[in-house]
Amino acid sequence: MEQLKSKIAVVTGASSGIGAAVVKDLLKAQLIVIGLARRIERVEQLKQQLTGEEQQRLHAIRCDVTNATAVAEAFKEISLSHGSIHVIVNNAGCLRMGQLCQMPPEQIEEVLQTNIMGVVNCTRNGFAAMQEAAGADGQPRGHIILINSILGHNVPVIPGHVPSLNIYPATKYALTAMNEIYRQEFRALGTRIKVTSISPGLVDTELITEEQKKICHGIILQPEDVSRAVMFALSSPPHVNIYELIVKPAGDMI
Repeated sequence: MEQLKSKIAVVTGASSGIGAAVVKDLLKAQLIVIGLARRIERVEQLKQQLTGEEQQRLHAIRCDVTNATAVAEAFKEISLSHGSIHVIVNNAGCLRMGQLCQMPPEQIEEVLQTNIMGVVNCTRNGFAAMQEAAGADGQPRGHIILINSILGHNVPVIPGHVPSLNIYPATKYALTAMNEIYRQEFRALGTRIKVTSISPGLVDTELITEEQKKICHGIILQPEDVSRAVMFALSSPPHVNIYELIVKPAGDMI
């Protein structure tokens, strides 16, 4: 991580769960962190848990990642205030329980816009910013992390339970494809920008219901477990790209 010391990292969905855990670990690794969130007050509360020096390196910007204009303005503000961006952790996500065949279309649209277009919006603007951070060989460098899910690789059948994840797994399957699309594009465009998909199993966050925890018999990951995977990917040397990481709790049945 020494090569990233004092570099700029952007984390979406930074107000809670995995995003908040990643923010903390990036700050411990001496990066300057920009936390994007709709609930900016939660990021400010997070600040109070940090050391004084870490507080100075954490900056919060209110941003709805589904709004392309708002994302463009946020990234412009980051570039003007802090310079080139080196790391983006696309963590913001949305889950609405129900059946795809009958749930309100506006809820489906919300999940699609957050989980897919939010990543598209942030990666597009982040890529433009990373192109300014060329290495000694003149090739732009950086690292984009996609917080995916095991549901982006397999849709489980849980006997005795009516499926309730609806469009959510489809959005995560999209991230699995986008990871490869970005990899191919970044290479073909002559950059050394890395892209990593991190796919955790069930994580104890605000998205998860108590019923889901019961189904898994309490076998569940913590946000810090996923953050450790993020930090592992970021710690790889310049010539190594950790392409895909699947992280499951020991004893997981799915």
